[in-house]
Amino acid sequence: MIIKVNMDLWLFLLLLGSGLISVGANNVTTEPPTTASTSPRSPTKAPTAGPEDGTTPNTHRLNMSTPGTVPTTAPKPPPTTAARISPNATTGSLNISSTLGTTQPVPPAPSLLPSVTPSAPRATVPSTEAETTERNFSMLVTTQETSSASHNGNSDRRDETPIIAVMVALSSLLVIVFIIIVLYMLRFKKYKQAGSHSNSFRLSNGRTDDTEPQSMPLLARSPSTNRKYPPLPVDKLEEEINRRMADDNKLFREEFNALPACPIQATCEAASKEENKEKNRYVNILPYDHSRVHLTPVEGVPDSDYINASFINGYQEKNKFIAAQGPKEETVNDFWRMIWEQNTATIVMVTNLKERKECKCAQYWPDQGCWTYGNIRVSVEDVTVLVDYTVRKFCIQQVGDVTNKKPQRLVTQFHFTSWPDFGVPFTPIGMLKFLKKVKTCNPQYAGAIVVHCSAGVGRTGTFIVIDAMLDMMHTERKVDVYGFVSRIRAQRCQMVQTDMQYVFIYQALLEHYLYGDTELEVTSLEIHLQKIYNKVPGTSSNGLEEEFKKLTSIKIQNDKMRTGNLPANMKKNRVLQIIPYEFNRVIIPVKRGEENTDYVNASFIDGYRQKDSYIASQGPLQHTIEDFWRMIWEWKSCSIVMLTELEERGQVSSWVICTEQQGDK
Repeated sequence: MIIKVNMDLWLFLLLLGSGLISVGANNVTTEPPTTASTSPRSPTKAPTAGPEDGTTPNTHRLNMSTPGTVPTTAPKPPPTTAARISPNATTGSLNISSTLGTTQPVPPAPSLLPSVTPSAPRATVPSTEAETTERNFSMLVTTQETSSASHNGNSDRRDETPIIAVMVALSSLLVIVFIIIVLYMLRFKKYKQAGSHSNSFRLSNGRTDDTEPQSMPLLARSPSTNRKYPPLPVDKLEEEINRRMADDNKLFREEFNALPACPIQATCEAASKEENKEKNRYVNILPYDHSRVHLTPVEGVPDSDYINASFINGYQEKNKFIAAQGPKEETVNDFWRMIWEQNTATIVMVTNLKERKECKCAQYWPDQGCWTYGNIRVSVEDVTVLVDYTVRKFCIQQVGDVTNKKPQRLVTQFHFTSWPDFGVPFTPIGMLKFLKKVKTCNPQYAGAIVVHCSAGVGRTGTFIVIDAMLDMMHTERKVDVYGFVSRIRAQRCQMVQTDMQYVFIYQALLEHYLYGDTELEVTSLEIHLQKIYNKVPGTSSNGLEEEFKKLTSIKIQNDKMRTGNLPANMKKNRVLQIIPYEFNRVIIPVKRGEENTDYVNASFIDGYRQKDSYIASQGPLQHTIEDFWRMIWEWKSCSIVMLTELEERGQVSSWVICTEQQGDK
């Protein structure tokens, strides 16, 4: 796992460390404790001075100035703080003063010493007894204050010890984290230099190739890359797909995000050369050096061996495909040079020339006649347009030989035209028919099949994976989508680029497993009919009935019928279970000032050669007749095929009302 750390994280860690150290320093300052020492001979408390602002406890001075006695003095306090306790010989009291810098006079305080003779007044106490009492008390106070100061100092030091330990531990932790970050940065720096790519490459136009807005962000990506996704037996395929599609494809997204960006350490030195940068359609979709296609160098032209294309393995065939970017205007000559040198007989194109008003691929073939691209002459032999794809046949020949003895080759281009600008095809049926046509028409003697879209990774990878997994399904009766995608990503970055494409692969495999290949040659139709009219062993139905049961088991995707299920449109539906899908519903102009007036219960249906050849509509209701005729006018329909009676089962059709109204007028 590659850990990326940016400068914002470093700054955050440094600020966190500074804040913790500051907090630790502030915690060292403690409030001065107030400790009271009670003399066993006196019922009153002797006050003591504690430390202030974390400084060393101050020294106290006892000033005994009584006649006939020698005063006992303590060490002189610092100039900032002084405390004086002096017994008054006359009143028998102690004077306590605390000043900052100087000693201020203190007014007489109440007596702190009890009378020696409780029953006698203080004035009658003999002088010698008073002196003795005061001397003893002075020594007691001095001893207690010294003990208290020592105790407070030790306590303060004990309070500081855990704080210092915490500060040291935090500082050590920050240093360790910093060292780990530096080590990871140094370790994985070489992967960046080697041209490794992340799972969400950004293209020069600010979007990823073939990526569309997702139903949710393409995950707040926290994949568990250590999870294993073993091959699936085909009999478990439907069950497993339904499980992974639950909760808006949550498990499928996790599986897709667990795919490695590049399973091996690979470099892109040739693609990164200054001379080759203009040959790349996208600056971050580059071929790896170990798998890129090498062209024959042109004499006198530096780096003329480079083209943005990579060899890709098939299921059991090495370098079965060449995954290439869509040719640019300046690389069309190189593209045809690659076709010639690799002995390619089949080109698979899975993009349109323009999508979303953006150029996705340069037109590298002539519409008719012939054209010369570099030293390759290309002539159009035949064009067949079908609903999902177009087949073009070219005759190519290398020019420059005066003897004109260079052989001609037939190259067939299969251009899939039904891939939408956003997302993936609604159904994989068209792609499966397209893929079957490619597989059956590619000659065995030919070189690698060239597959390209725009960047040569998203739709290109999807096509290659479906082809390989169909081969695996027929051979092993199981599929390994995760494993195969991981392997081909070691040959070209980001093969299969979105989670929607990843799910589409599984849907295509399930479609093929459940329904198989239903396309028949006309010559085999009679034999097939005889076969399906026979009873199916183990059942009471024949093959035709079993086929129809499969059709009725197709899941209806109610979540893709949003407009028809709006409350304002529900009354426009004759049968509530028959509602058009969003992707092919017929849209009519909105009435000015009225909402939800663009809906009619009708859907576009493809023909064999033409897309949207038909409009399949419900019989109009009385209140939808106007919408029906607006649809006829808007879509320029010239023919209406009615397959119902005006009255069936005692119900009168709205057509009666419509006809009567027209007759009245």
